[in-house]
Amino acid sequence: MFWTLELASYLEEAPWPATKDELIDYSIRSGAPIEVVENLQELDDEGEIYESIEDIWPDYPSQEDFMFNEDEY
Repeated sequence: MFWTLELASYLEEAPWPATKDELIDYSIRSGAPIEVVENLQELDDEGEIYESIEDIWPDYPSQEDFMFNEDEY
C-alpha cells in the first residue's frame, strides 16, 4: 500500500466515518484512480470504522505541517 498526497486527496470528501467497503464504493463512484481502490482493498477488514484519512494513512500531513502563515495574507 502506497499513499501520496494526490491519492489521499480523493478521499478528503469521503463520508467519514466509513467502513472499508463504503470507502471503496465512494472512491469508485467519485472516479478516483485505481490506485486508491487498490490501496483501500489492502486494508485489513475487521469491520473497522475509519474516522478520517489519518486512520488509514497515519502520516497524512495536517494543516499544521505546512509552513503557511495566514497572517501574512
